[in-house]
Amino acid sequence: MKKIKTLNILLFLSIAVSFGQKLEPTEEKALLNVSVTNKAEKPLEGETVSFIASKDGKIYKGRTDAQGKFSILIPNADTYDVMYMNFTEEIKYNRIALPDEKAQYTVDYKIIFEPSKTFTLKNVEYDFNKATLRPSSHKALNDLVEAMKIKNKMEIEIAGHTDNIGSGEHNLKLSQERANAVRNYLISKGIEANRIVAKGYGAEEPVAPNTNSDGSDNPDGRQRNRRTEVRVITQQ
Repeated sequence: MKKIKTLNILLFLSIAVSFGQKLEPTEEKALLNVSVTNKAEKPLEGETVSFIASKDGKIYKGRTDAQGKFSILIPNADTYDVMYMNFTEEIKYNRIALPDEKAQYTVDYKIIFEPSKTFTLKNVEYDFNKATLRPSSHKALNDLVEAMKIKNKMEIEIAGHTDNIGSGEHNLKLSQERANAVRNYLISKGIEANRIVAKGYGAEEPVAPNTNSDGSDNPDGRQRNRRTEVRVITQQ
């Protein structure tokens, strides 16, 4: 048996079939038995993992079951980027190289990561000084809908934030209305209302300075502060 070990990854090459799956390796394709846990070794259900082939860019994808596992066949003699979904964003985890020889390989591949508790939705935009979602926001929100349908026990808070232009009262009201708009969109796409809380924070929780040290305006900082976050209340 060949054994390869790297940080947070355990690879065992053998001819055994793990996890009781019916898939069988061939001389052209290896059987990957994938398991995903957090750092406390708790299995993570509903996690999507992709293997992207270096030779032709083809993507092989699976999703973990209640035991945090799935199995998949992928071609030998190639190197793959291993990616996992973090809410709506794909993150590179590591790479795996399969041997360039005809043999029947089974690979037990373990992924360890902590799902994010807070995630800033990218490309979620509103009309100026309003809570009207622009059409350009729909893709990011649809991706969130898909993630919540996969993880159908997840409960979240939609947190609205603004910069500090305008009164505190106005910003608090605007951020609440924008959070409500996102919540309503998710509900309209089939997500249960009791799984989503909307809360506006106004300018109370900046992630960047609204002004520079000399008192001048900081446009980049203001833009970062005008954001919509997803905060996980219950993961599963």
